[in-house]
Amino acid sequence: MSMNESKTPCCPVTPELAKRSLLTEEQALDLESTFKMLANNTRLRMLHALARGGELCVTDLAETVGMKQQAVSNQLQRLADRGIVEPRRSGLQIYYHIIDPCVISLLDYAWCVTKCSSMRASERVERGRAAT
Repeated sequence: MSMNESKTPCCPVTPELAKRSLLTEEQALDLESTFKMLANNTRLRMLHALARGGELCVTDLAETVGMKQQAVSNQLQRLADRGIVEPRRSGLQIYYHIIDPCVISLLDYAWCVTKCSSMRASERVERGRAAT
């Protein structure tokens, strides 16, 4: 679900980023911590799988990302500790889903930034080659 399709607002109403006060050092450290949590190949793939599937049990998520259940459980626990995902037990299975809609928007934007910056870099290289 893209930012435009989101049914749940990410955050309470806040001013546009350009109109907010400059980040304090503490706020910057909080953001850095969030980005470090998300800057992990395994967690990104798991979050994408959850964004696509809505809710998955650990077994299915492990199979989807090609990892062992214990490794997936460990990563899910880290995400749960940060309030990003939430478990739901059903019998012997534990299902996880993303509870923070901001995470889905952030992943969507990060993917966009990655694609766009890569295209701009390629265009710059091509312009450089054409100029020589």
